[in-house]
Amino acid sequence: MPEPLKDRYDAVYLNRLIEELARHSSRFPRKRMLQFVFDDEWEQRELKQRMRHITHALHEFLPQDYGAALTVLERAAPAFGGFEAMFFPDFVEVYGLGNWDRSLKALEHFTKYSSSEFAVRPFIVQDQQRMVRQLKLWAASPNHHVRRLASEGSRPRLPWAMALPAFKQNPTPVLPILKQLKADSSEYVRRSVANHLNDISKDHPDVVLSLAEQWLAGKPEIRWIVKHGCRTLLKLGDPQTLALFGYRKPEGLKIRNFQLRPSVIRMGEQVVFEFELVSRKTELGQIRMEYAIEFVRQNGKTTRKVFKISEGVYSEHFRLYRSRHSFKPISTRNYYPGTHRLAIIVNGQQLDQRDFELQDD
Repeated sequence: MPEPLKDRYDAVYLNRLIEELARHSSRFPRKRMLQFVFDDEWEQRELKQRMRHITHALHEFLPQDYGAALTVLERAAPAFGGFEAMFFPDFVEVYGLGNWDRSLKALEHFTKYSSSEFAVRPFIVQDQQRMVRQLKLWAASPNHHVRRLASEGSRPRLPWAMALPAFKQNPTPVLPILKQLKADSSEYVRRSVANHLNDISKDHPDVVLSLAEQWLAGKPEIRWIVKHGCRTLLKLGDPQTLALFGYRKPEGLKIRNFQLRPSVIRMGEQVVFEFELVSRKTELGQIRMEYAIEFVRQNGKTTRKVFKISEGVYSEHFRLYRSRHSFKPISTRNYYPGTHRLAIIVNGQQLDQRDFELQDD
């Protein structure tokens, strides 16, 4: 199993942070900072709880003047990066809502080294109009991390983050930002635009489809953004979205020799399945091949998850598919024993299915 992210906040990391802070803040209480962080409850804290605890420690031992504390953090931030360093913008989120001018400059600085995507959200909730103006300025930044923040920070459904109900209800204020960034020179930025579109599609599929129709005539990288932004609609089998990307109804196509084995598996094992896709009269054409599993939930009900196998344009009349699905433990899904169902989906329509049994170890 990979190392949990929360364990990256170890003594080595904290000592490095403290040494860097001490370079920019005279008489920094190094031992007291360590004692504060590694308190009796440290081991029970999860990732974001540990991050927030470090934020509180910074507030405890940095200068009590907010601006002076930010100056120290801004000087220290370039020595750190990645998800772990998000306590820098978290400090602004927790303590900076009363000082917008200073806080927004700090968030712009910190996002160049980690990301301020979580920390901007309380500012959006507090004063949406002002923040939209700021997001538009960031979207024009020469720094691609800052441009990404304009899109990522305003996503209505950003994972692990505070939701933005106003943008869920009405995404119109941020659409000009997405339009501006859709052809950005940085893939990092374009991927954020795609994920933002996918967020919007869950509440306003009509808005995303309208944009998709407009943007599909653009450069190949824009086409990728549109398709990735429509991935939820494609997995839902939305006919209008499928047609937009050239996927016709699978009329004249059928599944043959569908085999799934074993029919009974235990936790940690995998099911292997294979089948033939056959066209009765013409070539297969443009095919999006997926499978869905109806997972048993803890309460005995089921929830459906769709997985893509492949897609392409095929001139042949017949094609063999083989795939597998593992039931090894993962952090994002819990497995429960019971009768599961695996279905084959072609261009958004289910053509066949098989049941199998998942048992406890």
